[in-house]
Amino acid sequence: MTVAQPAMRPRNPCFSSGPCAKRPGWSLESLGDAFLGRSHRAKGGKAKLAEVIERSRTILGLPAEYRLGIVPASDTGAVEMALWSLLGPRGIDMLAWESFGKTWISDVKKQLKLRDVRPLEADYGALPDLGAVDPARDCVFTWNGTTSGVRVPDGDWIAADREGLTICDATSAVFAMDLPWAKLDVVTWSWQKALGGEAAHGMLALSPRAVARLESYNPAWPMPKVFRLTKAGNLNEEVFKGATINTPSMLAVEDALDSLRWAEAVGGLPTLVGRSEASLKAVADWVAARDWVDFLAQDPASRSCTSICLAVVDPWFTALAPEAQASAAKRLAALVEDAGAGFDIGAHRDAPPGLRIWGGPTVETSDIAALLPWLDWAYAELKQERNAA
Repeated sequence: MTVAQPAMRPRNPCFSSGPCAKRPGWSLESLGDAFLGRSHRAKGGKAKLAEVIERSRTILGLPAEYRLGIVPASDTGAVEMALWSLLGPRGIDMLAWESFGKTWISDVKKQLKLRDVRPLEADYGALPDLGAVDPARDCVFTWNGTTSGVRVPDGDWIAADREGLTICDATSAVFAMDLPWAKLDVVTWSWQKALGGEAAHGMLALSPRAVARLESYNPAWPMPKVFRLTKAGNLNEEVFKGATINTPSMLAVEDALDSLRWAEAVGGLPTLVGRSEASLKAVADWVAARDWVDFLAQDPASRSCTSICLAVVDPWFTALAPEAQASAAKRLAALVEDAGAGFDIGAHRDAPPGLRIWGGPTVETSDIAALLPWLDWAYAELKQERNAA
């Protein structure tokens, strides 16, 4: 059956899960006040960096006693910094249900070579048994699985009186989901996700319990300079006041400030969360009315409102060999992209074949709604091509 091309395209067809869409109304002129050609350690540069920290802290409602700093190498750098600096004194429960969680397990076991590591894993589309987490052990997990579209529904499974630290990779959740800060000892994210900032810089939030671990524990392995958070056994407080470990891009800093000011102007965290949840609802309503597509995350409570992952469930598709499924899914995404209706919507290379649509707060729900008919059109085209082959 032929489906006519939709009459409307999204005003902004950028649906990549990282780097993500810029905030509505963004332009290069937004960066006109960047502190360029000067040292980032000069008064003006350090003030810009400190402003990113303070505006982030305020919008997120970070507890006053938590430290927040800017660190190198995006969210990956922030996570690795936490793993290398904090792990070792206790056994570790490591949760993984998609590619990034699996990467952290590999790094802890193969790079740090820690022995008391207990992986708690699940396939794409599901969560591991959260009730199996031992509060006496450290716990490393992603809040939202960017490549699977599966998030933890809440922090109720984390013990308030835990002995171990919780280390949370929250890069595709921060600014789009409510986080129970009191349950999280280390939280990491990057500028390139929920607020559509530029890449290469990470954020690291530390609870007092995490700071106490840093000041009382000296890892057995050599610590690369870009990971060092202490000096002479004490926390390097300057890192959390805008004195970055390495040289930051002040253009990226200005872009982060622009996105934070936009977040404040639209109503802060409640509005940001609401925008993402509205995009998820638009996709959920569309999926419910179709039999060829479904969420990769089967439990509605664990469906991500940012990295919205979809699977093709039509019997002709599921009967294909894995290589043919991957090829067909890539063709589906390419049809949409070639029509200029949606860019970068293919599933992550490590995930099951399908689609992934970013629904973070910088994406307009109206653009999500305009994209969805194009998916119907592209699927009909794909099916017609397969029938003709």
